[in-house]
Amino acid sequence: MNYPDAHSKLPLAKEGLPFIGICLAFTLFFILVDLPILACLAGVLTLFVGFFFRDPERHLPHDPAAILAPADGKILKIEHMEADKSPLGVSAIKLSIFMSLFNVHVNRCPTQGVVEEINYKPGKFFSAQLDKASKYNERNSIFLKTPEADKILLIQIAGIIARRIVCWLKAGDKVAAGQRLGLIRFGSRVEVYLPSHCRIVVEAGQKVKAGQNIIGYSS
Repeated sequence: MNYPDAHSKLPLAKEGLPFIGICLAFTLFFILVDLPILACLAGVLTLFVGFFFRDPERHLPHDPAAILAPADGKILKIEHMEADKSPLGVSAIKLSIFMSLFNVHVNRCPTQGVVEEINYKPGKFFSAQLDKASKYNERNSIFLKTPEADKILLIQIAGIIARRIVCWLKAGDKVAAGQRLGLIRFGSRVEVYLPSHCRIVVEAGQKVKAGQNIIGYSS
C-alpha cells in the first residue's frame, strides 16, 4: 500500500525553506555591508524561522488500535458530543490541541485510513486558545475513514498569528498512522473528532507530540 508523505530530506518542512533562505540572504547582506547589529538580528530571525519549521522524525507506536496525537501541543479540552451536534453525524469525542509558537507545527494523521473529503473554509483569526476560534476561524477539515469503517475528522484551525494552513493530502489518498499531512504557521489549533466508542487515555492540560503520543484506542 502506497502512502504519500510530503517531507524533505532535511529535518525541516519544505514550506519553511523559502523563508529561511530570505532571512539567511539578509544576514549575509548585512555582513557584507558591515552592519553587524542588523546582521545579528537577521541571524537570530533565521534561527527562529528554522526552529519554527523544524520537522523531526518521530518514533511511531506500532499498535494498530492506537490513535496518535495529530499535533504537538497542549490538550485544551476533551468533550463528549451527541450525534445531533457532532460533524460525524454520530456521537463523538472531540479533542482540542493548542500549538504555541514553540511547538513543532507539522500535523500528522491520527490513524491509517482513506481521505474521504477535505473542506477548506476561510474565516476569522481569533486566538487559537479561545473556544470561538473553533467556530469562526479559518479551517481545513479532513474526513478519514478507517479500515474498521469508522469516521474520524481532523480540523486544522488558524490562530491569531497563523494565517496559512497547508494540507498535503487530497480526497482518495490512503494514509498511514503518523503520516505527515500538513502544517499551520505560527501558533494554531488542531481538533480531532473520534467515534464515541474510542477509549481516551489523555486528559486536558496534558502535552503531546504528533505521531508519537497515543491519545486513545479504537477498541
